[in-house]
Amino acid sequence: MKKALVFSLFIASLAYANPYGKCIVCHGENGDKSALNGKSLIINEMSKADIKSALIGYKNGTYGGALKAMMKVQSMPLSNEDIEFIANKIGK
Repeated sequence: MKKALVFSLFIASLAYANPYGKCIVCHGENGDKSALNGKSLIINEMSKADIKSALIGYKNGTYGGALKAMMKVQSMPLSNEDIEFIANKIGK
């Protein structure tokens, strides 16, 4: 758990200038990787609406499975504009 928290904080520090920056580390530059050895969805296969819904759900704790806690940490600092940017950047 400590490792996940430290990793999450490190990733969050990369994202101040680019909200999609923290996604790249686990999901790949094009969102075509399943993060953490297949434990997550491949996000570039998701619709923009599904990405927005997932990120909002992670923020408020209503979405997610095994990676829910890690993704909550990642999504909490995102503004609505950041979420929209990420969805438009990678979603279908």
